[in-house]
Amino acid sequence: MASQKTAPFEENLASLEAIVNQLESGELSLDESLKQFEQGIALTRSCQESLAKAEQKVQILMSKDNQESLQDFEDLADE
Repeated sequence: MASQKTAPFEENLASLEAIVNQLESGELSLDESLKQFEQGIALTRSCQESLAKAEQKVQILMSKDNQESLQDFEDLADE
């Protein structure tokens, strides 16, 4: 399988939503449903990886004096 450039999170999420809609419609054959499900799993993993990377970046940006100091979003809005 050829190496592909990873699609942006938003594109993967939109594709995943489209797959869910197709699967929920019940109009796909069993074989096509399995193919779409497999694609959905791959997209889910890609989205999870993107979110994990984003969370890691936020933690790095929020660290102060080499000590992590994460706060809830609501707490940051009050500052």
